[in-house]
Amino acid sequence: MTRRAGSGLLAVAAVAGTATMLSAAPASALSWHCSKGSHTIDTANYAGPWPDNWKVTVKNCSARSGAYVYGKATIKWDGPTFNNTHPNIFDGAKYRLVVKKSVRGTDPTVAKKDFNLEGKLETSANSGSYTTGTIKAKVNSTKAYADGTLLLDWHQCCGGYKSWGFPASPNT
Repeated sequence: MTRRAGSGLLAVAAVAGTATMLSAAPASALSWHCSKGSHTIDTANYAGPWPDNWKVTVKNCSARSGAYVYGKATIKWDGPTFNNTHPNIFDGAKYRLVVKKSVRGTDPTVAKKDFNLEGKLETSANSGSYTTGTIKAKVNSTKAYADGTLLLDWHQCCGGYKSWGFPASPNT
């Protein structure tokens, strides 16, 4: 392929809106750095005789490609046996994934996305897992990391969302 033909292909790709894909590494090819943590969470709207705790483990991960830092998380759970796909445990359930710049003082959030977990938790037959999509932020040469919070709003109970934080990924 000649240099002129190659530049013509790049121009066509840019017009088609795929220039970013040509210059950015796919998320699967990145080198991910992760931290993992767990919480045991009581089912707040259940007071019956059966065990009602959820064991939730989250792995927050970050990766860098040039001036961009990417974040993703994997959420795994073992729910109570009484659940068994009960559709009314939650009024809402989500995982809030953020990318933060690592700076002196309070680390600012530079990207944030909520991932809905309600249906997955209520229909998973007690256990399951979910991997979020990938979020990214341009941070130039500043170190950054992924962090996240599980937010659960129990059905007709307890005044809205309660939150559980998990360890942030290492800086990248």
